[in-house]
Amino acid sequence: MALIVQKYGGTSVGSIGHIEHVAEKVATTRNQGHKVVVVVSAMSGETNRLMGMANEIQGQIAHGRELDVLLSTGEQVTIALLAMALQRRECAAVSSTGAQLDIRTDNKFNKARIKSIDAVRLKRSLDAGYVVVVAGFQGIDSEGNITTLGRGGSDTTAVALAAAVKADECQIYTDVDGVYTTDPRVEPNARRLARITFEEMLEMASLGSKVLQIRAVEFAGKYDVPIRVLSTFAEGPGTLITFEEDSMEDPLVSGIAFNRDEAQLTVKGVPDQPGVAAHILGPIADENIEVDMIVQNVGSDGTTDFTFTVHRNDYTKGMKVIDNTLKNIGGGQVGGDPNIVKLSLVGVGMRSHAGIASRMFTALAQEKINIRMISTSEIKISVVIEEKYLELGVRVLHEAFELDQEIGVEDTQ
Repeated sequence: MALIVQKYGGTSVGSIGHIEHVAEKVATTRNQGHKVVVVVSAMSGETNRLMGMANEIQGQIAHGRELDVLLSTGEQVTIALLAMALQRRECAAVSSTGAQLDIRTDNKFNKARIKSIDAVRLKRSLDAGYVVVVAGFQGIDSEGNITTLGRGGSDTTAVALAAAVKADECQIYTDVDGVYTTDPRVEPNARRLARITFEEMLEMASLGSKVLQIRAVEFAGKYDVPIRVLSTFAEGPGTLITFEEDSMEDPLVSGIAFNRDEAQLTVKGVPDQPGVAAHILGPIADENIEVDMIVQNVGSDGTTDFTFTVHRNDYTKGMKVIDNTLKNIGGGQVGGDPNIVKLSLVGVGMRSHAGIASRMFTALAQEKINIRMISTSEIKISVVIEEKYLELGVRVLHEAFELDQEIGVEDTQ
């Protein structure tokens, strides 16, 4: 008998028919003798509907305590319906909100972080033979206020609960059947990975892959919770996310991630002196604009140029901030390009193999794709290129590193 945590996202429970389908899958797992905790999101589109009503009332982007009270109701609907569907199948089930399970968070409304979980009540229900259906995305702070974990927070709830009850596996059910070498909509030859390490998945998620929420992968790595990504609507072994094993035959590159939400800002001709980087980037940080890649070039005339990337939504705001900053510095000019993308190779095999960067750059150069910026870490190489070359770049690199080829033995569930 295994203890399994299953998580179903919004599309998986997007209609009554889908909820009935999920109930069949959960009941089958329970009837196989396993203990099961099920974490669910709000039905597809429900969170957006609730957010829209809040914005109508406030006349602006809604936020704060009352928004969390409102948004948490989406998951509450789903857990009740799924519990009913399970009970109709003579599968004992009980629904629980985050507050009822005492999922404690900090008090950062709309983007709270889980601090602790008292698993006593959850274990008691499991020992009594119940499937426990839990509302994802939500918790409660020390003052008893309802909090939400931000978009994709149900993944984090599932992993946190799996860690709290020491589950054998945390299964994340989505509308895809695993983690692929890249987005199959861009590269039709993309291949599903049998397994991937926490490190690689974390890089893939941070670099643009939408399969899992970053915080969920961080949590799983910290508490050693094996995650398996599976499809709700198709049978298959999915992709296992786990720690790197010595016995694994590591490919040079495991996957290609990309992010379309990038913009480039360039500051030219500022004085080359100590503290100039802080003068430029400090005001950017003060405006809560996250900076990603940074390149500095020093000229022979005593000036320096800065180029860095930000989220595309922050492009116009960032330009205005730098304009004001340059007035205080007394020199320089700002330019930029909102039509760039970040393309990244990820793989633990990079640790022990040289020449991957040159192979990447050669493949792009052969297609006349110009690289504007480069960033590297132990297991990833990222480049900034023009947006119009994104799909070509992905396909070229996928072929250059033979990611359509099977490596090692397929994992089975």
